Amino acid sequence: MDSLIIDLRTGTDLVTDVTREVLEFCRGRGDGLCHLFVPHATAGLALIETGSGTEPDLAGAVDRLLPREDVYRHRHGSLGHGRDHVLPAFIAPSLTLPVLAGAPALGTWQSVVLVDSNVDNRDRRLRLSFLEG
Repeated sequence: MDSLIIDLRTGTDLVTDVTREVLEFCRGRGDGLCHLFVPHATAGLALIETGSGTEPDLAGAVDRLLPREDVYRHRHGSLGHGRDHVLPAFIAPSLTLPVLAGAPALGTWQSVVLVDSNVDNRDRRLRLSFLEG
């Protein structure tokens, strides 16, 4: 299995598109599986359509489901930081994609995004791993 770690800066927007990084990592690798993992307690990975209003729709859904208010037992950090720690229970920190002929088999409108509402720590790592088929 081959792996690569990518450093990312997040926190200004809930959604960071990492599709280009995934495409580049898979290029030329043939058939197999690409596994993505963010080793952070406050971030997750998702497949969504980007650029069509989905990012603010997702932000609104997260705000309704996990309000930023100070209602959490986990209270260190900025206001509502406990929500950041609950987020990965709803948006998993890992994702596996089929890769065919060196390209992730994404749907027409699918993009790979990192979802992170934590404004206290904006430095993130994304591990990409390829398992040959």
